[in-house]
Formats: sequence, C-alpha cells, structure tokens
Amino acid sequence: MVSFDDYGPEEVVIMQDPKTGIHGFLVIDNTALGPGKGGVRLMPDITVDEVARLARAMTWKNAMAGLPLGGAKAGIRADPYKVDKKEALRALARGLKDLIPHKYVAGPDMNTGEAEMAAFAEEVGSPKAATGKPREMGGLPHELGSTGFGVAHSTAVALEFAGIPVQGARIAIEGFGNVGSFTANHLASWGAKIIAVSERAGTLYNPDGLEVSHLIKEKAKRKTLVKLVGGKCQHFAKEKLFGLECDVLIPGARPDAIDESNWQEIRAKIIVPGANIPIQPEIEKKLADEKKVLIVPDFVANAGGIISSYTEMMGGTPEQMFERVEKTIRKNTKLVLEKARDEKKYPRDAAMEIARQIIDDAMAKKGWRKQGSGTETGATHVV
Repeated sequence: MVSFDDYGPEEVVIMQDPKTGIHGFLVIDNTALGPGKGGVRLMPDITVDEVARLARAMTWKNAMAGLPLGGAKAGIRADPYKVDKKEALRALARGLKDLIPHKYVAGPDMNTGEAEMAAFAEEVGSPKAATGKPREMGGLPHELGSTGFGVAHSTAVALEFAGIPVQGARIAIEGFGNVGSFTANHLASWGAKIIAVSERAGTLYNPDGLEVSHLIKEKAKRKTLVKLVGGKCQHFAKEKLFGLECDVLIPGARPDAIDESNWQEIRAKIIVPGANIPIQPEIEKKLADEKKVLIVPDFVANAGGIISSYTEMMGGTPEQMFERVEKTIRKNTKLVLEKARDEKKYPRDAAMEIARQIIDDAMAKKGWRKQGSGTETGATHVV
C-alpha cells in the first residue's frame, strides 16, 4: 500500500493496456520544483509500492542536484527477456498521455534505454515526452554512461574523504549493466582495482583485480560473465559479493539489496550506491554505528542520469553534460560528507536536511500547505 505524507505522492496511476495486457504504474511524488521526472523500470515483479519509493528518491535527488524538476517514477510489470520492450513502452505512453510532459517526463531505467525512450516519445507524439533518447532525436542517451560516470566521481571523493588513495583501492560492484560497467571502467582508468562484479548468474572475483575492458567485451558478446576464467578468477553466488573484504562496495541493482538478512556480512569500508534505495535507512545506521561504514546517500551518488536528462531537456551537448555531472556530484558528495562529520550526523540525515529544505522552500513559495504526515493527499486512479 502506497503511503502518503507531507510531500506526496500527488498522483498514483495504475493502468492496464487493453491492446497488450501490459500492467503499468506511475507515481508522481512531488512537483514543487517542476514536472515529475524519473525513469521507467521494466521488471517482472515491480510493484506500485516500489515505484512510489523510487519516486520519493527522485524528489530528493532532483532537489539535491539543484534541478527544476519534481520526483516521479514509472514501472512496467513484464519480463524483459520475453516482452517486446518498445511495444511495452508504447502501451505505457498510451495510458499516461494526458499527463505528459506537463506533469511527467519519462527516462531510462532498469531494462529500458534509448530505443524504448524513442518509442515512448513517438507514441506520445512529442520529443519532450522522454529523455535519454537517441542522438538523432536530439537526445543524450544514457548509454553514454552518465550515471556510472557520476558514481565513479562520488566514489573518488568518498575515498579521498576516508584517506584512501583511489590508486589501488579495491572495489566490488553489484551489477554490470549500464551503471556498473561505466563505473568500473572509470575507476579502473584512475588506478582502482575492480576485484569483483556480480550479475544475475553469479559473482566474478579476482583479488588481483579484474580486467574491466575484457569484462565489457565479454558482456557485450555473451550477455554474461560466468564463462570467464583464467588467473585467480573465482565464481560464486551473486549474494556473496556483499561479504567480500574491499574498500568500496557499490550496490547497483534492486532496492533493499542490503537488508536485515545480510548487513552483518558487509566488510566494505565505504558504500557508494549506484542503485536507488539499495539499503534501508535503519540498516544504514546499523552499518555506520556497528561497522563504521561510510555511506554516501544514494540520491547524492547516482544523480548523473538525471543531470544528463536535464541537460538534454535544455538542449545541451554530451561535453556539457559530463562537465555538469562531475562538478555537481563531486561538490555534493564532499558537502554531505563534511556536513555529516562536522555536525556529527549520518550522511543520509545531512543530505536529507539539505534536500528537504529545498522542497519546503519551493512548496512555501507556491503557497502549498503541508497536509500532515499520514494523510492521503494524493490522487489514485486506474486507467
């Protein structure tokens, strides 16, 4: 059940396309800063509750990144290996057409990319319907690696803050799709040692470091890394990644990957999330208090994608996008970690204080009245 509070959500849409039978969700969380912006996640087990939590994360992320965008998220419940993804996005677009782009603008997420965003925009009939579109449509596709680029820079700042040189730092990454592969590639180019990566089929581990360029080629060729061998390479279950001793752990897949069942296994010194909401807030506090793990908030570390989206909306170039991602994420990571240290707070609390104030000011400027925690201020409708 979606919960409502002072900040939202403003609107919850649950739809089923009569042509394809596709089930879709849209949660517009808070538009005090601008139209709701967030990606479309396509998963067989996606729920409206997960979409709502992700939409709230986008509210904080967009505020923290200094963007005139609200928080939103969409989801399609379908198997990405069985469904025609472009047709699924067209179906979602048909159901949401009346809200686009004045209340919601789509973007790529798990199992959706530039081809799907092109289909979405074409179905709506406007290039403004989505970001992350192909270059020929005036887009800045997320295949350029904006999110991973930002996560890598956030990691570098966190390592510096902790007094650990990037050169030789041991990194373990959950997920080796768009975000994980670009994060790994940038960190490796700066001298970090990528000791482990995981995917659906398992974890690939080499204490001496994996050759990232080889991993990328293998992934593109075979769609999996499980057949890689040689040297000290080891294979084990994907869940074992979290228990590896490393300097930085980068969770980059689904929400709540680190929870009550596995947080005690964590042996990383730093966690920099490539994914949204990969750790429950109460678990973050346990990791900080009992294991002294430094955790960069997810909505600070992985804002590269949304910064890319805004740059596209403004007609910017890839060069301008990468410059803005680097500047914003390095500044915000440093700001939050220093604020947390100086004020003796958890990094998430320090970041939330900043983001919440931005939203509060925007709501006050519009004359929006807070409704009180727990009241159903949003609208839910079925299409």
